[in-house]
Amino acid sequence: MTVHRPMTLDASTVEVRTLAWLAAVVPPLNVRDIALVVGDELIETPPMLRSRYFETQFLKPIFASYFDRGARWSVMPRPLMTNRSFDRSYALSTTGGPTEPIHHPGTHPYDVGLEMMWDGAQCLRVGRDLVVNIATKNHAMPCDWLERHLQGRFRIHRAYKLCDSHIDSMVIALAPGPLLVRSREVADYLPEAMRNWDMIVAPEPTKNSFPAYNDDDLLLSSLYIDVNVLSVAPDVVLGSVPK
Repeated sequence: MTVHRPMTLDASTVEVRTLAWLAAVVPPLNVRDIALVVGDELIETPPMLRSRYFETQFLKPIFASYFDRGARWSVMPRPLMTNRSFDRSYALSTTGGPTEPIHHPGTHPYDVGLEMMWDGAQCLRVGRDLVVNIATKNHAMPCDWLERHLQGRFRIHRAYKLCDSHIDSMVIALAPGPLLVRSREVADYLPEAMRNWDMIVAPEPTKNSFPAYNDDDLLLSSLYIDVNVLSVAPDVVLGSVPK
């Protein structure tokens, strides 16, 4: 197994700017969001947060190396991300994160309507099958793109509103057969062929295992992040220990 590291964020880079907005820049801390690996293909995903718009640039040397060795390399359509690009319906009706805190969207010369915004972590990969969580119209369009782009190579299964964003806060495939799930109700959202898999229900998380945030901080995760583990082999699973 080879472990890669992204390029580091230079201290002089403090913001990102496009035709429509500017935002503070963040380092590449969660690369599983901004890219999806499917078979021999690397797919850059359309970001959901403006601060992450150029985050895949930190991975370019890695992507280029794999491309030189024969891998496919694709980029999903990039959103303009004006205030009216965001489907706010889910965020307004639930806890809704992570998304930009847009309370009163105005008009902008570059408004084009709702756009593709989607993280790779919204996809559960199981062999040739991909289970994709869809909570907003921003998520639905990338799923349609994936289905057309991967047609004949992979099968797409839609899980509607299983959670607000990342599917791995609710279900993880540990190996062929067993699933780690938040609750047994998760099975209702899965493809029928997976509903009879063995399910290990994770214990309810406690607040002392979750970082403390200020009231005005943008929450990028929830208590349910404890389900996030990494299966590196059918009999080896890596997890974190709360401090």
